Amino acid sequence: MGTSMGRFILGFFMFVGGLYLMLNSIRVDIGNMFSGGRHSLYHVGGFGVTSGSILIVLMFGVAILFYNAKNPLGWLISAGSIVALILGVLMNTHFSLQYMSAFDLIVIIVLLCGGLGLLLSSMIKRSA
Repeated sequence: MGTSMGRFILGFFMFVGGLYLMLNSIRVDIGNMFSGGRHSLYHVGGFGVTSGSILIVLMFGVAILFYNAKNPLGWLISAGSIVALILGVLMNTHFSLQYMSAFDLIVIIVLLCGGLGLLLSSMIKRSA
């Protein structure tokens, strides 16, 4: 029992440490969503749809809702534009690894995979 618990604890700390180092080395960059052209959120019929255009549609949807809250068109326009904005932000997010040496990358991989292996092996009940 003690060996299994020790493997679990060691694996847990290795995995959490590797996960921290991996997430700490990822750079997140969000593109410019408020300009037209190649930075458009969506393309409809050859035209770029920017987040500013979607905000205008959202304003109309909110205005319809304030005029008549039971209007399903207002709810559809408002919810659709909010979903489009959220998806646009997610689609314009770029992830990349920061510069690191091969040693740093190997240490991160060993901590992540080795810790996960120790965690899983400590949870398997072995007979004999």
